[in-house]
Amino acid sequence: MKAFLKFDYNLLTKKILEDKLTSFGYKFSILGFGEIEFYENVPEDKIEELREEFLEYGITIIENQKSVLVQKIKDAIHEMVYGEEILNVKVSVYLAEKLNHSYGYLSNLFSDITFTSIENYVIIQKIEFAKQLILNNKLSLTEIAFRLNYSSVAHLSTQFKNTTGITPSAFQRIISKRREKKQ
Repeated sequence: MKAFLKFDYNLLTKKILEDKLTSFGYKFSILGFGEIEFYENVPEDKIEELREEFLEYGITIIENQKSVLVQKIKDAIHEMVYGEEILNVKVSVYLAEKLNHSYGYLSNLFSDITFTSIENYVIIQKIEFAKQLILNNKLSLTEIAFRLNYSSVAHLSTQFKNTTGITPSAFQRIISKRREKKQ
């Protein structure tokens, strides 16, 4: 038997953070996605323990300020792509306003640290979400294109094919065939 799951990465991560941080006994607040404020000083050995605990879940404590800003860029993009609210705004405007830096600076920093552009990262995130939405089988390609702020299904299909090597329709057919075989 196979079950298909849908989950909210943000909620899942927040729950893991709350559980782990509470077990450490320090008072804290989760300020936003990827930011925690401790209300007291935490000794370095405890931070190291926390770092090891978090690694088990793929969570890393970042200390370099440029890496912190790159993570904030990624978090903002995730918010924009995966968030419940459909944002009809350019990525460049959204990031510049949200992070209070010029888009040129953010773009150069992101490329220097990640070796890819913000635009490519956004496309990859959108296509990954499109695949999840197709797997959930609840939205048409037109609805998915709208949800991901594409100008048309053709635009979504082109980026999907450029990224995955197949069209969204072909992806849907493959998933349908696999589900038929499992039943």
